[in-house]
Amino acid sequence: MNGIDFINSLDNIPLFIFTTAYSQYAVEGFNLNAIDYLVKPIPYNRFIKAVSRAKEILTYRKTPTNLNDNVFPSHGDSKTTNPGYVFVKAEYESVKINLDDIEYIQGLKDYLKIHIKNTNKAILTLMSFKEILDKLPSNQFLRVHKSFVVNISCIKTVQRNRIVINDMRIPIGESYKSIFFSNLGL
Repeated sequence: MNGIDFINSLDNIPLFIFTTAYSQYAVEGFNLNAIDYLVKPIPYNRFIKAVSRAKEILTYRKTPTNLNDNVFPSHGDSKTTNPGYVFVKAEYESVKINLDDIEYIQGLKDYLKIHIKNTNKAILTLMSFKEILDKLPSNQFLRVHKSFVVNISCIKTVQRNRIVINDMRIPIGESYKSIFFSNLGL
């Protein structure tokens, strides 16, 4: 049994970091919500970074927090007065994200992974979809699946039940399909 099969067999999935000599399984590892994916030989600084990230997430899970503190809009509700950016808490700091730079947002249990344009980085924040959607302009961002919100301007193509953004295929959930296609005029 390989690591991916092992994680798939668990009912209660723990925090985990994949370590392997095969980089081709990285996407599948991240789809299983891996904290990180380290390819052997593992550089010491990458190992420390991955363990630190796991430790931060574990600390966040154990710390009672007011989830409403995770977003700090600078000028009130962005639905009515959109400043063009949002602040989210990530790794002990508040990070400013320009709305146009967000490609899509992926739900990972209690966390959101905000994927940024033209980078390979994503910002991980402890927040619910409801909280982030309250801060995003509804004419620019749509929830298309229980685990995904997309920036409409970043959609490359729409296939039958999938959206392609920067070579990432995002599923369109049945309960979101009619609203999504209606908003796009399809």
